[in-house]
Amino acid sequence: MSDLVTQIADRQAISDQIYRYCRAMDRIDHELGYSIWHEGGTADYGYNFQGTGRGFIDHVCAQHAGLQQHSHQMSNIIIELDGDKAGSESYVTATLRLVRDGKTLQMTVISRYIDSWSKREGRWALDHRQAVMEMDEMREVTPMKDHDTARRDRTDPSYTVLKG
Repeated sequence: MSDLVTQIADRQAISDQIYRYCRAMDRIDHELGYSIWHEGGTADYGYNFQGTGRGFIDHVCAQHAGLQQHSHQMSNIIIELDGDKAGSESYVTATLRLVRDGKTLQMTVISRYIDSWSKREGRWALDHRQAVMEMDEMREVTPMKDHDTARRDRTDPSYTVLKG
């Protein structure tokens, strides 16, 4: 494979892992979440969590279980390759809904992920993620209707066409 084709394939593999992270969070899919980190990979989410990638997935899935819905969106992904190592920066917007004291609240968190990647045995995965928080807010919202098709587990319709 040519160098250019390899670089394109590597960038796409890293981008896919970034997007799979969002899917893992939104579907509360522990196994999919674990798969984006290498064994021993670490996560630094500041005051919210510091530890292993696997520990972070367990932590955030437990936090998200108490919410009604959530959606993670990634953008502005920049990837720099250096052989079997890479660095990336991604912008993330997480929108989360919860009910507290009978009120529907929506939390929006805007941050960036500064990621260190490596390719081992042909698979790109995280060695380290640092989350850099930019801004957040919580406000009361009035839902327009009750959306009942999306699921926050493996019964979500997406699992009929996507395995992981």
